[in-house]
Amino acid sequence: MMQSSKKIKSQKRTYLDHAATTSTDTRVVRAMQPFFSKMYGNPSSLYADGRMAKEALQKARSSIATILGARPEEIIFTGSGTESDALAILGVMRAYSGKHMITDTIEHHAVLYNAELLEKEGFPVTYLPVDAEGFVDIKKLVVAVRPDTVLISIMYANNEIGTIQPIAEIAKLVRRIRKERIISGNETPIWLHTDACQAAGYLDVNIERLGVDLLTLNGSKIYGPKGMGVLYRRRGVKIAPLWLGGGQEQKLRSGTENIAGIVGIARALEIAQSHKDGENKRLSKLRDYFIREVFARIPKIVLNGPEGERRLSNNVNISILDIEGEAMLLYLDAYGIEASTGSACDSATLDPSHVILGIGRPYEFAHASMRFTLGRATTKKDLDYVLQVMPGIVEKLRKISPINLDMNATQMSHASAFAGQGLPHWEKKRGTKLKTPSPKAQ
Repeated sequence: MMQSSKKIKSQKRTYLDHAATTSTDTRVVRAMQPFFSKMYGNPSSLYADGRMAKEALQKARSSIATILGARPEEIIFTGSGTESDALAILGVMRAYSGKHMITDTIEHHAVLYNAELLEKEGFPVTYLPVDAEGFVDIKKLVVAVRPDTVLISIMYANNEIGTIQPIAEIAKLVRRIRKERIISGNETPIWLHTDACQAAGYLDVNIERLGVDLLTLNGSKIYGPKGMGVLYRRRGVKIAPLWLGGGQEQKLRSGTENIAGIVGIARALEIAQSHKDGENKRLSKLRDYFIREVFARIPKIVLNGPEGERRLSNNVNISILDIEGEAMLLYLDAYGIEASTGSACDSATLDPSHVILGIGRPYEFAHASMRFTLGRATTKKDLDYVLQVMPGIVEKLRKISPINLDMNATQMSHASAFAGQGLPHWEKKRGTKLKTPSPKAQ
């Protein structure tokens, strides 16, 4: 029986949106602190303060390179994960003018929007569909590769549904194609980029074992500083800078280096790496417990993404049918529970998640999706509090909802409600044809 949320006593803030951002670890703050007001020199300066800053910069670069199994000169510091993605995608494609790129339909917007920008510049881009759990079909990837394909960009772990892509397997394919091109005399290189922002701290990011040529990280997902990113670029991969200036970061990212931020992201990655195995085990148990209990307590819900080891250990994404995710979010917030309706980048808009749509769910499932992402401070007590609150909120929202969906629906139940010949604008942009739902779906 569903409980009334009115009888539940609110506890302290329960933060379950670690895929959006994390707090900054106090150990990271301590490592950064001296570089704000004491050792604030410009690393390009020759005097003592500048040399101290440069030494800190080199130490941080070497630390990250060691964790990734890379060379220090292959590490490029940027201002965010988004910038790292942009530098990888726009930088590589513009360096190899007119060549072809492949990505998939459920990438982060930092990848998709830059791919769209390339199309406007005349570059051909192929967007691979994914299956119902969010996985790229490697056979379809093989078919999509053209003689002029120079870049493949596939996210390591999805930020919304936690799907862990077989990056090492894709990398083997890329290496095989590279060898075949050398033998055939095709001088076009082919590189593999992966956005590993959500993977760091949970999955193996050793680039030799992964086999990638470019890899994106950011600080705000690993209890490091916001406004800091890293791009690993394998030696030999050509990149055109996004802007010009003083020539910092091997002339690829001009601008005075943010030493405090660089020291912070290096320290955060060190800590994340040391916590990885134990935290993964702990969070996997909490994730599975939460999924099991929420399904036991609330009817008509759907898990988005895969189960078990093929999913990030801290990720839960469910569609709670017959309600609006935004309304659920506001009710949870009133009880001090902070989650999201998908990517934090999408939460300020009413557009449904392109990821949920991309795995074949209908529009209403996407608008009913909720993402809970656990973190270092998350306890079973926190999840029990959420489980106590949620059923009553769902019951209240369903009582006032005009929606009554079929659990097996695969298409929009009332497509004609949308402008543009019945199509939502994101579908119209893709040139999708309107599908009339079966009677069952209504």
